[in-house]
Amino acid sequence: MTERYRPNVTVACVIYCQQHYLVVEEIIDGEQRFNQPAGHLEAHESLEQACCREVFEETGLKISPSHLVGIYQFSASPELAFLRFTFALELTEMTVPAPQDSQIRAAHWLDYASIVALKDKLRSPLVLKSIDDFRQGQHIDLSLLNCDDLV
Repeated sequence: MTERYRPNVTVACVIYCQQHYLVVEEIIDGEQRFNQPAGHLEAHESLEQACCREVFEETGLKISPSHLVGIYQFSASPELAFLRFTFALELTEMTVPAPQDSQIRAAHWLDYASIVALKDKLRSPLVLKSIDDFRQGQHIDLSLLNCDDLV
């Protein structure tokens, strides 16, 4: 019997305000990388709860997503795969981020052109892909997600 495929389930959040996106800066394998606030789904946690927790840990903001941008599959290598649920929300003012997680070096409000310029430093191609989907109006109602039977 072959080993069962088990991708890592992650959440991320496109946070938008005044033509800028909130991205976090981290060091991965000794290299500077940029990502949306993101992380792994934990046991007994809904996807929306995971999003709120990760946003708080990585930016210090206590906010909830307004909609889902997309569900993405990504293979980082033949042995490492992800199933990423990307949420979004729009803020009316750029709140000063205060990362709580020591793994996050800083959080920055960047315009789209600045993020595109960082393409080689993005954590994965999903960072720009999800921003592009958001910009194209891909907004999925959160009622699609059902955690009624989550224990």
